[in-house]
Amino acid sequence: MSRVRFSDVEKMYGTIRAVEKIDLEIEDGEFVSLLGPSGSGKSTVLRMIAGLEDITSGEISIGDRVINDIHPRNRGIAMVFQNYALYPHMTVRDNLSYGLKLTSDLSNSTIAERVETAAEMLGIEDHLDKKPSGLSGGQQQRVATGRAIVREPEVFLMDEPLSNLDAKLKMHMRTELQRIHDELGTTTVYVTHDQEEAMTMSDRIVILAEGVLQQVGTPDEIYNRPANLFVADFIGSPAMNLFDVRLDGASLAGEGFEYKLSNGTVETVRDSTTTSDLKLGVRPEDLSILESPTEQTIQATVDVVEPVGSDNYIYAQLAGQELTIRVPADVKPGVGDTVSVQFDEDDIHLFDTETERNVFAQPERTTTQTAESAL
Repeated sequence: MSRVRFSDVEKMYGTIRAVEKIDLEIEDGEFVSLLGPSGSGKSTVLRMIAGLEDITSGEISIGDRVINDIHPRNRGIAMVFQNYALYPHMTVRDNLSYGLKLTSDLSNSTIAERVETAAEMLGIEDHLDKKPSGLSGGQQQRVATGRAIVREPEVFLMDEPLSNLDAKLKMHMRTELQRIHDELGTTTVYVTHDQEEAMTMSDRIVILAEGVLQQVGTPDEIYNRPANLFVADFIGSPAMNLFDVRLDGASLAGEGFEYKLSNGTVETVRDSTTTSDLKLGVRPEDLSILESPTEQTIQATVDVVEPVGSDNYIYAQLAGQELTIRVPADVKPGVGDTVSVQFDEDDIHLFDTETERNVFAQPERTTTQTAESAL
């Protein structure tokens, strides 16, 4: 089994806490992304698994072995780095085989077979006798990945391996890495600051901020049920619309609008928080523009219309706050137009302003009726 387990793991640099008490279990064969902004601790977590950083306290296990004091080469891991780390004087064939020759007692024929298999899997079999300088960025990335594959590790560790590629090649390599993972089934821990990479590639995502674990969940859970305000604001492009509101009876009162809640939602909010001061969150794609106003709509003034192919992003003003709306490409209001905006209660998020916790994120939320609501 190649399950990876963190038990109360902490990393200190002097008096600075880089990673704060993480408990986490990555299942055998899972593809898990560590996602967060710069300085969040995600690379430190990866390097602790690899043995490139000491663990201040706690335990990390791979399978049934605690690996805290095991040398990196004996941990059963293979790492793919951001800068590829290829030997420029060696051919592709030698780059792929060098690690095995150095760390294993495999025969030359077995090593050659593994190299050929990995090269064929990655589509670089015609480049085995070239040196890295004769390869494109994507081909170099495939060599770096192949060097990890030939080791047949228990766990793949990948530290932002696609960050040096252009957008089109990055998309292609995401597909390639997913295909390789599906074929090999090796437990993979993948560090990225790119939410699109994490959302499209991962079985589960671990979100970190300032060394603190914020949420662990599937891409669907992370996106649709963010645990707190940080996750809600960090995940999604364009970002979630956020408004200061106050629970006033059965309504949310904000600057320039009022939104009536159903009885079931009011009960959930009151059971989940002790404050009436909240943050209301609505994703841009959950807003719609109607042709004419109703009692369920609010009025906003269009500032910018940004075409992005199949969609338009509408940036509008609502009582001095910017409102972002994602609509189909055939919806094209003019700059300065007043538009009628509507959304459904089932699509809202509410955050406790004291704890920043999503008041709907714990139990599954139910409503006793459909709200006849306006923002």
